[in-house]
Amino acid sequence: MKKLLIATLVLAALPFTASAQDANANPNQDPSQNGGWTGSGEFGFASSRGNSRSENANAKLGLSQENEVWKNNFFLNGLRSKGEVSVTDGDGNTVDKFSTTANRYDTGASVGYKFDPRSYVVTAARYEHDDFGANLWQGIISVGYGYIALKNERAELSFEIGPGFKRYQPAKSTRAVLNADGTPAVDAEGNALSETYTPSAESEVVGRGLINGKYRLTDNTALEDTLLVEAGSKNQYYQNDIGVSVSMTKKMALKVGYQIRYNSDTQPGTVSTDKLMTTNLVYNF
Repeated sequence: MKKLLIATLVLAALPFTASAQDANANPNQDPSQNGGWTGSGEFGFASSRGNSRSENANAKLGLSQENEVWKNNFFLNGLRSKGEVSVTDGDGNTVDKFSTTANRYDTGASVGYKFDPRSYVVTAARYEHDDFGANLWQGIISVGYGYIALKNERAELSFEIGPGFKRYQPAKSTRAVLNADGTPAVDAEGNALSETYTPSAESEVVGRGLINGKYRLTDNTALEDTLLVEAGSKNQYYQNDIGVSVSMTKKMALKVGYQIRYNSDTQPGTVSTDKLMTTNLVYNF
């Protein structure tokens, strides 16, 4: 499942990237003249030294196409962070160590074929890897129906809904060591023993929903919000991304974003909700 998702996303990205490069050959060409292709890249970085050390970097790439026939999207996001954490060495002493505290990337693509100016059928795939999340990786392939409720110069609103198949790997956890008779094992001092283990990967049929809205507050300020739902009987996944961007030029903008991710199925020692706030420089093409 994992290899299939990666191969699907790579194959889907190739025509997206090629078309975007052709469209970008003439930067003054508007979307209606290049097949409806637009794109943007974001990057943010912060570093501190002194009484504390930390490094944080995040990057995003998005391509989209909308014309009379197609409504397609592709994205690739990455997040990496390092900071000082307290660990116990072999002698039992607590020391500070400069270590990775976040390492996540996710990618996805969707291909939509329009029946008319508002409705379309869509096939979507998404894959995510997170070393410090509730799930080490998760991937989904889905089909569904999409509807463009509103689209004008100031506002956009679209919906997608349909069934999908999801597979995910829960994060590592700890459990009590048991004796052959099923009783808890203990050490020489009578303390209960525990071990680290990797739970089995889970698979399930889910319902996928997507709501994407954009609203231009002023000539150079825009608000965008995207809600993704992947709900099954074992795990319900919700992700909401909201951001405000302020254009500095026709190509460059500053963007403040806030993301909330929720997994209902978590292991002991992990929390259900992850939050991320970013301040990025955006390049539109």
